[in-house]
Amino acid sequence: MFRPVYLDHNATTPLDPAVLAAMLPWLESQYGNASSRHEYGRRARQAIDEARQRVAASVNAHPTEVVFTSGGSEANNLFLKGAAASLKPGILAVSAIEHPCVLKPAAQLAKQGWQVKHIAVDGAGRVNAEDYAEAMLARPKLVSVMLANNETGVVQDVAALASSAKSAGCWFHTDAVQALGKLDIDFRALSVAGVHAMTLSAHKACGPKGAAALVLDKRVELQPLIAGGGHERGLRSGTENVPAIVGFGFAAELAANRVAELSARLRVMQAKLEAGLVGLGARVFATDAMRLPNTSYFAFPDIDGETLVGKLDREGFAVASGAACSSANPEPSHVLRAMGVAPEISRGAIRVSLGASNTEAEIEQFINALQATVGRLQGLTAMAV
Repeated sequence: MFRPVYLDHNATTPLDPAVLAAMLPWLESQYGNASSRHEYGRRARQAIDEARQRVAASVNAHPTEVVFTSGGSEANNLFLKGAAASLKPGILAVSAIEHPCVLKPAAQLAKQGWQVKHIAVDGAGRVNAEDYAEAMLARPKLVSVMLANNETGVVQDVAALASSAKSAGCWFHTDAVQALGKLDIDFRALSVAGVHAMTLSAHKACGPKGAAALVLDKRVELQPLIAGGGHERGLRSGTENVPAIVGFGFAAELAANRVAELSARLRVMQAKLEAGLVGLGARVFATDAMRLPNTSYFAFPDIDGETLVGKLDREGFAVASGAACSSANPEPSHVLRAMGVAPEISRGAIRVSLGASNTEAEIEQFINALQATVGRLQGLTAMAV
């Protein structure tokens, strides 16, 4: 079976064997409903409680602050819509580079009387300080700024941003889906700074798809998106996905234990990759900003990103295009647009996101394949002209 080198870890990550081993009993012999009062149910409830403790410990939160959901998109929607339903409409401030699962709920709230402020970013993808300060002067009720961007890897100074929001008296949320396992996350420190809620997802950190969490300050009142049996403190009803939640707990624990060593190794490979990219004439985005150690976002002049992704896949390398980072919509990246990148450049954007299984040898192989592929495409472009 043809297996390309996997360089798309920001999209999803392979399931860690230790996580799979922890999940298997809950896919086979341990099938109880955690709401049942008999032994099967009690075991399932205990497994969920232990997973909650593991997730909380991985980000220095309290277990009672962890609300399990089906994914990061649901967690983001739960905070934005749930908080909005508990407040009178006002200003909702979100950065212009948020994931669609923040931007689209914000657009829905705009139809319900909320005024949405899109906070600008600079050319490196960092929140624009002046625009943010202006937004805080307007005293928004809700603010959402992602900790790390899924396309560029840019890391925002969320603690400083939350501190300003705290002075404005608003509730602050951060989407930390891309940060788990790549950065050291301390929810308690962020909470002191002014962060009220944070989103995590299992499958971005070698856990299973179908499990995520909203880490939520208990002083924040949310209305649930899903009403029913009162699961997850009444914030997310529905029979729990015990195998996925168990896997999430183990994955989060492993990610926290490995983050320092993995980040250092990824940073070395990232530097090697980007030196090769620059040598080939690529434009690497957001290099002036603090970024995740695994993410490189780049483009070649006059080369279409989707075309390059397809060619590289056939050469044995799985990467993502800027147009496909968030959806199947082939429009140029809204993140690059917010950074002021011209459409003719952003249409060529390619993202490489490294993971624990990647090696420096694979980076060398990728650069060689990229050089040959780009050379052929540039030759075709020259002939067309």
